[in-house]
Order: sequence, then structure tokens, then C-alpha cells
Amino acid sequence: MPFLEIKALSYTAGDKKILDEFCLSIGSSEVHALLGTNGTGKSTLAYVIMGCEGYRLASGEIIFNGREIRDLKIHERAQLGIAMAWQEPVRFEGINVRNYLTLKSKEDDPSMYLEMVGLHPELYLHRMVDKSLSGGERKRIDVKLENNASAHFIAHCIFPKAEKVKHIMDAVVDIGEGAEMKYSETHYHRLYGGIEVIPKAIVKIAKNGRYFTDFTLITGRVGKLGIDYSVEAGENAVTELNAKIFGHANDDIKIREEVLLQGDNARGLIRTRVAIEDEAKAEITGITEGNAAGARGHVDCMEIVKDRATARAIPIVNVRNPLAKVTHEAAIGSVDKKQLETLMAHGLSPEEAVDVIVKGILR
Repeated sequence: MPFLEIKALSYTAGDKKILDEFCLSIGSSEVHALLGTNGTGKSTLAYVIMGCEGYRLASGEIIFNGREIRDLKIHERAQLGIAMAWQEPVRFEGINVRNYLTLKSKEDDPSMYLEMVGLHPELYLHRMVDKSLSGGERKRIDVKLENNASAHFIAHCIFPKAEKVKHIMDAVVDIGEGAEMKYSETHYHRLYGGIEVIPKAIVKIAKNGRYFTDFTLITGRVGKLGIDYSVEAGENAVTELNAKIFGHANDDIKIREEVLLQGDNARGLIRTRVAIEDEAKAEITGITEGNAAGARGHVDCMEIVKDRATARAIPIVNVRNPLAKVTHEAAIGSVDKKQLETLMAHGLSPEEAVDVIVKGILR
């Protein structure tokens, strides 16, 4: 007997027939994917099966586990085990993942549901299901690397004609013992300043794990940038965070990167290179904590300022173990005068010389 069977299902919206005598049979433990262009009824079918308001059948049957469910309400279907996932989920103020997973049964341990799909409960249960997850284009990255695994992700984000767009990345990364992950993200923008880029990542590195990330945005206008990375490194783990940005006009750049060296002999480096001109603004916060014996961390921030641009660097270093060591170096200023004069002596104009120096720093 099929687990889900749809017989001659028809649905009409206004004068348009979306589903016409549709039939489908799905057995237990089977996975089916429906493919089609926009407007062919894929989402409509899901809403009809779920019993969402306004999606009532004109004709046909829906039989779930041997039971006709056409007349059941949405919550009654959910109690039978029918669920639907949205590409852009609804947000709720004041509800975190733990609350959400235990809405119906307060006795259940929500950790087991996350572990069943290979996700680390400590990284998810406290996260809020609210408007902080809202946005336009959203890239959700949930990565779990098993012990000794290796992965390299390359993201090219190209906005050749976009005048106003919001690009959000929300990542949770769990790196197992001895595993290594590299993530490279490069942006190519045009001269429009209406792009908003908001990458956020929470990373946990187990013993002997390694995590490296590079973020580059030096082509075109930045628009509004808000980087927020937090990395927790275990015993003998290594992490390196690199960012290179060139801001123009009234671009607004904010970077917050945090490395918590929690395990013995953990290593961490935050390296940031930012150049801004015109009336652009940049605020760079690099946080490193040495919380275990032998931990070593360094924050290295350099900002080059031209015209009326304004820059601010906030290096924060905390040491909570006498055998740990964390250092920082922050430099904000204009182009070095001797470098400028040397290049001009080779025949470059002041503008050309500055351009060479800035591009060298951001290379």
C-alpha cells in the first residue's frame, strides 16, 4: 500500500486551473523530487497536501497512510506526521530553536533531532527564529565535517547589474577531529552602492582541526558590508581569517571577527586589509581570546584612508590562562609618503602611485 497516494487531484485559482487530474503514488521510505518551471504547480501541490488556508480541492483524493485526509484541518494533518518546509521560513520573536522543536511535546529532548541529521546541538539550540534571519537573497550553509575529512568551498558572488539587493550568508560549521575546511568568498560588484552583504558564521573546530577563510571585495562599490564571524578552536586546532575590502563613495564597512582559543596549543590569526576613499566608513573589530595553556593568537589590522573617509580599528585581546599569549597590531593612516615619492620618481602621477600601493596591500 502506498504511504501517500494522490488520485485525480484538481485545483483551480480564480479562472486558472493549476492542477488537473494529478496523480501520484509514494511508497514508505521513498524520496521524490518534483521539477518544473515557475507556475507549474509544485508549491500549490505542497500547500494542498498540507491543507493550508485557501488551498481546497476542487476534486480528487489525498490518502495518507491509508486514510483519506481531504477534510482534515492543517493541524490534524500535522498530527498524522505531515510537515512542510519553506524555502524562507516564517520568523518568530522570542522563540529559539529549542522552543520551536518542543512546541508540541515539552518532554522531548530536541538535541536528538539535530543529532539525527548530523548537526551539533550546542550550535543550534540557542539560535533565535526571529527577524535576525530575515532578508532578500539568503545563503544558508550548514556544514559538518567528520573526523579527518577535508573540504574546500569557493563562492563567487557576482552582481553585474544589481542596483539594490541584500545578500545574506548564515553559516554554522562543525569541524571534526583532524578535519580541515577552507572557505573562499570573492565578490564582484559594479558602481552601484545599493548592495548589502551580511555574512555571518559560527564555527567550532575540534582537536587538531583546521579552518581557513578568505573574504575579498575589492571590485566595484561595497555598499553596506557587515561581516560577523565567530570561531571556537579546540586542542591543537588552527584557524586563520583573512579579509580584503576596498570601499568607495559612502560605502559602510563593519567587520567583527572573533577567535576563541579554547583548547591547549590552539592557534589563531585574524588578518584584515581595508582601503577606503571618498566618504566611506570602516569599523574593524578583531577579538582573540587565549583561554588555554599554549594558546597563541594574533590580530593584524591595516586600514588605508584617503580623502574624507573615516576608519576605526578595535583590536580586543583577552588572556585567561597564564600560559597563553595573544598579540595585536593595528595601523590606520594614509599612504606612506616615502612609498608615494618613490613611485612618483618612476613617472607615476600621485593618483597612479596611490592606486599601485592600495592594490598591493589588497592583493
